[in-house]
Amino acid sequence: MACPCCGRESGPPHRNTTFPFCSRGCKLADLGRWLDGAYALDPVSGRLEVVDPDEAEELDPDALH
Repeated sequence: MACPCCGRESGPPHRNTTFPFCSRGCKLADLGRWLDGAYALDPVSGRLEVVDPDEAEELDPDALH
């Protein structure tokens, strides 16, 4: 399986403690994107959206409910 962060081969889950990421660095980079607001879940569909962090500040969270 390809690492969702960098695309390198991540190896099987039983051999890779950072699966589905290829390394701890990619795992932390992905966590940083969640914490920075680059990823957002659409509360209606439950689908993951990738958002530009600058645009995320402009979103009205009340408009999603």
